[in-house]
Amino acid sequence: MEFRLLGAVSVATGTGDLPLGPAKRCSLLAALLLRPNYPVTVAQLTAAMWDHEPPPRARGVIQGHVSRLRTLLTSADAEMYGVELVTQGAAYVLRMPESLLDAHRFEELVTLARGRRAPADAVAMYQEALSLWRGPALANTSPSPPLQAAAHALEELRLTSTEQLASCYSQLGEHARAAAALRPAAMAHPLRESLSVALMQVLQRAGRRSEALDWFHRTRRLLADELGVDPGRELADAYALALRGECEAMKEAAPTPPAAAPAPSRPAPVPPSAPHSDVADLLPRAPRGFHGRVAEMTALSRAATGEAPVCLVTGPAGVGKTALAVQWAHRNHTAFPGGRLYADLRGFSDTGEPALGEILREFLLALGVAPRRIPETANGSAALFRSLAADRRLLVVLDNARDSEQVRPLLPGGAHCVTVVTSRHRLPGLIASDAASPVPLDVLGPEDGTALLAGVLGEDRVLAEPAAARRVAELCGGLPLALRVAAARLAGRPHLPLDSLSTELSDETRRLGLLDVEDTGVRAALRLTVRQLPEFAVRHFAHLGRHPGAHVDRYAAAALAGTHPDAAEAALDRLAAAHLVMETAPGRWVLHDLVRLYARGMDAGPDALTRVLDHYIATALAAVAAAEPGDEACFALPSDFHAPVAARVFGDRAGAMAWYATERDDLTSAAAAAHSAGLHGRTWRIVLALWPPMVWRVLDGWTPLLEKALAAARADADPYAESRVLSLLGWVLTEEGRTGEALPCLESAPALAARAGDLSGEATALVNLSLAQASLGAPEEAAEGCVRAAALAREARDRHTERLALYHLARHRLETQEWRSALDTATAALALDGHSEAQAASRVLLSSAIGEALLGLGDVDEGIGQLDRAAREAEASGFDDGAVRALGALLRVSPDEGFKARHDAARHRLTAGA
Repeated sequence: MEFRLLGAVSVATGTGDLPLGPAKRCSLLAALLLRPNYPVTVAQLTAAMWDHEPPPRARGVIQGHVSRLRTLLTSADAEMYGVELVTQGAAYVLRMPESLLDAHRFEELVTLARGRRAPADAVAMYQEALSLWRGPALANTSPSPPLQAAAHALEELRLTSTEQLASCYSQLGEHARAAAALRPAAMAHPLRESLSVALMQVLQRAGRRSEALDWFHRTRRLLADELGVDPGRELADAYALALRGECEAMKEAAPTPPAAAPAPSRPAPVPPSAPHSDVADLLPRAPRGFHGRVAEMTALSRAATGEAPVCLVTGPAGVGKTALAVQWAHRNHTAFPGGRLYADLRGFSDTGEPALGEILREFLLALGVAPRRIPETANGSAALFRSLAADRRLLVVLDNARDSEQVRPLLPGGAHCVTVVTSRHRLPGLIASDAASPVPLDVLGPEDGTALLAGVLGEDRVLAEPAAARRVAELCGGLPLALRVAAARLAGRPHLPLDSLSTELSDETRRLGLLDVEDTGVRAALRLTVRQLPEFAVRHFAHLGRHPGAHVDRYAAAALAGTHPDAAEAALDRLAAAHLVMETAPGRWVLHDLVRLYARGMDAGPDALTRVLDHYIATALAAVAAAEPGDEACFALPSDFHAPVAARVFGDRAGAMAWYATERDDLTSAAAAAHSAGLHGRTWRIVLALWPPMVWRVLDGWTPLLEKALAAARADADPYAESRVLSLLGWVLTEEGRTGEALPCLESAPALAARAGDLSGEATALVNLSLAQASLGAPEEAAEGCVRAAALAREARDRHTERLALYHLARHRLETQEWRSALDTATAALALDGHSEAQAASRVLLSSAIGEALLGLGDVDEGIGQLDRAAREAEASGFDDGAVRALGALLRVSPDEGFKARHDAARHRLTAGA
């Protein structure tokens, strides 16, 4: 087992990393690992987990995350390694051998290395220490001051160790290895002067004085641009030393005037670091108003440090790939004394792609080749280009590539060359054949988007309407192209308030039109991307615009287009490769808002929405069958129902409930879309098929959805639907403590069910009515309703509803302290129960009722045992409501701290969804 802080916070075991979950839990673990074997107070954990004002229930959230961590550590047999997370007063302690922590081993190795007199021994230890790093320290934690300070301290030690490793290499005379160790760190921290000094020194010792001078000028420019300061004394001294060495080397290399100096047979090759008197520079001008992208610029610098690296900047149309590549090239131009070449490959353009020979000719002319010496064939030009690039430190930017085949002939291939490729496609072939390093580019966040607007419009105009500026950035979806077009509209109309533009952009029917200016804009960029797709992918893309939710899987995509899920998945993969959709989780894709609007404008036919709604109805019914076998919803399907070509199959209850949890938002959106479209029958059917997760997590805010379903059932004039929805709505309102609102729903539901001939529905409605009556202080009426409900369910041969009625009858008997009657009723109901996982909820509830009855009869030990077993079954199956009930009953007779911790954790999960 290994605990890791040097990178993303993680816990490695023999079978893989533990699934730690959200950033808050990773932050809590990081805070504990930074003080292993010492108490960490709740206040300290709160400061580490929140970078802003913590929520009122922060302590409960912390307890929930601690509980989850304990469960994870238990599942990984952490006790075998001496690891235990314990409560100590008002604090928590992570007891563990510190040797299991990578940061501890790193610091130990660095300390040992510093104590070694022999540089070779120190090198081995520094190398082992630095190999423990997997990225920025504490990368997946909250940006809170305590964790940021800890990450900064670790990073400082890492950089110092890198400098010391380079010093040891230099002592051994291995100056090239010292430079190789320093360069990535210096590229990632360009404003750290000590790194630049160390790199310049080892470059000079390696005889690469020109590179040392170039590095000084690069650092001087960055210090002036970013901080407005001049180089410090050490950096200036390193420059003077390098400059003096360069002058002496030039004097030594100057030709003497002997009478008969033999002419060389061919010119000597130019070393990579030698300056060129006429440096080729084809870069376009740096983009105006470039903002943000710090992480991506750093990633590009890091990717450019390998041998003959190829860096691949990918992302959707308009996301700013070209701007990033050109901006990075300008910021690093002094690192490439051999020249900077640029070509627009026009892979996504109306004007067609340039011929390979034309691009190579431009490159060769820029590199000083006379026109008459340029080969006639593209292959010959490519060979000459590679030959010239072999001895240069050269940057090549290949912009807007269509595919890998278009790029490969233009790769310089020299050991000191860097190639930056941009494309709307992911180009996996280039990654496979040329080890290209992907640098994916996403949309800008609201702050960076607003800053981009300010860079074009001026800060005063944005600061005058900050909320409107942020809203414009959000409506542009953070897409730099859309933001620039919006800024252009505003710049051309200086008296137009930003709030007016945000109002105009809020209209989805006009948004894409407003984000087009002349021949530039979002719609034009997307059109060129879609034009490159095969027909089957275009067809699926057009239908995706009709999807009502945020996420789509292969089954929903297939339903929209009326195809098989395999065909839909192939289309989604092609769309993802073109960055028209993004896979946010395995098998789940999303569309950017502006991309969705573009797809919605394409021709998809009239039936796409009803097909996907019917897909959700069919899948939800399959989930009910798997989650509650024998208790399926019995409503008839619509007469014009579109059966999916291939439906999802659920192997067990866990899979069905996981699908409900994953698709909750999209199912809600589907019901809302059906309601808006006047498809009333589909609206209430989708909602009624959601009853298993409603039972499982009753306090999850189901009321608005049920109210839509009720309106749809009434519009459909269907008494079955109306009674079922009223019954569910009344029950949920009762559980939410809104009994006054629940009672009218529940009083009318039984009669409607009877009118529809729905015995099971009538029984369920009576049970739910009894709950409201009991809460209003009418236990006898409540018990009477349960007796009638049990009889109706028995007549309908509905064992599930009969169990439900008997359970609530037992609950009413417990409330009136009729212990023997409660025990007999609950035992009879349990005898109707199956032993499958699907019946876990009713089994837990009935077992809890039996436990409470036993306590009432004085059988305390058996009662506690029964309740504890019920609570453990509820916890194991994720039935938090049942766990809260069972553990609450236990706490009333036993003040055990373990029971209390479990009760609080279950209640937190139930109410906060942690």
